[in-house]
Amino acid sequence: MTAELDEFRERVRAWCETHVPTDWRATQSGASDAEFAAFQKTWFAELRAAGFAVPHWPSEWGGGMSVDEQIVLYSELAAHDAPRLVLAFVGIHHAASTLLVAGTDEQRTRHLPAILDGETWVQGFSEPEAGSDLASLRTTARRVGDTFVVDGQKLWASGGLHADWCLLLARTDPDAAKRQGISYFLLDMTSPGVEVRPIRNAVGDSHFCEIFLDGVKIPAANLIGAENQGWQVAQATLGAERGMTMLELAERLGNAGFRRLVQACQPLDDARVADRLAQFEIEIAGLRGLCRELVLQHDTGAVGTADASVVKLYYSELLQRMTDFGAEIGGMAAHTHLTKPASSGWESGSWLLDFIGSWEWTIPGGASEIQRTIIAERGLGLPREPSVA
Repeated sequence: MTAELDEFRERVRAWCETHVPTDWRATQSGASDAEFAAFQKTWFAELRAAGFAVPHWPSEWGGGMSVDEQIVLYSELAAHDAPRLVLAFVGIHHAASTLLVAGTDEQRTRHLPAILDGETWVQGFSEPEAGSDLASLRTTARRVGDTFVVDGQKLWASGGLHADWCLLLARTDPDAAKRQGISYFLLDMTSPGVEVRPIRNAVGDSHFCEIFLDGVKIPAANLIGAENQGWQVAQATLGAERGMTMLELAERLGNAGFRRLVQACQPLDDARVADRLAQFEIEIAGLRGLCRELVLQHDTGAVGTADASVVKLYYSELLQRMTDFGAEIGGMAAHTHLTKPASSGWESGSWLLDFIGSWEWTIPGGASEIQRTIIAERGLGLPREPSVA
């Protein structure tokens, strides 16, 4: 710690004490889609006004915080039980990282300020027959003059009902090898031919959506990177999901998540429970260290080919174990408490719903099995896994 970081922490702490809404859990429990979206936009605007919305962006675009400052910011937000930026997540992380790595100057100038003004995004990657094997996608984009005509379907599109824009992968060369014939597009969700349908899950949420694309026209200017090179661009997006976003999520898990778990265990005087809590605290310390090292390596261009996969795998499976233990400790009460605030994450303390939600983290952005394959092949240099084709 330094005097500058201490001063920054005090500034963030003072801001949280006056700006984090103390009643958000109550008002967001049972909130409608419209109420959820309105609250998320208001909260994002508050963070932006304070300079806390996109600390991981370059300074010229409104960010520029050091890794240590980001850790302080995220730990204080978590410690003060601040709402999560659920609606803005894809925009400030996936869309921004894609634009910064592969976008044109015009695309960055058009969209990065708009994201700060509240423009929301959805990721149009997965399909009914292309989940973990994303390169098997079948949505097509046929070039006609200076536009592409897109037909197909996307699945598990988080936040699709509220999205203004979509990061879209589509096949532009059906005859090429499956990873070589894909292009990456920016899709205006108000375009004719776009239909969004919510997917209601077992507990009544409709966070996920299907997106149907019927003759949708996308200007060629909305192509990200070169035509048929979208798979390479997508790795930047997936890398952000697996890596850079983990810095905030690790602090959330280590503060709000672990604190709620300790509170749930306080009535119990059991050495086995104390041992489990100690083990979780050790694992959280390891996760924080991994995340900090990953961001530092990213800033210096020294990230290993499998480092982000290690962090994503570690986080998702630790989250799953912690929420499972919370559901076990909570007993019948935890199994019958079936509501949680709409603006919380998977560490809300509604243990059964958090545990169910934790399984989502072991699937998107590459399932745990995919992450282990990446770690084995790219990180450890082991032989490639045999193809089942």
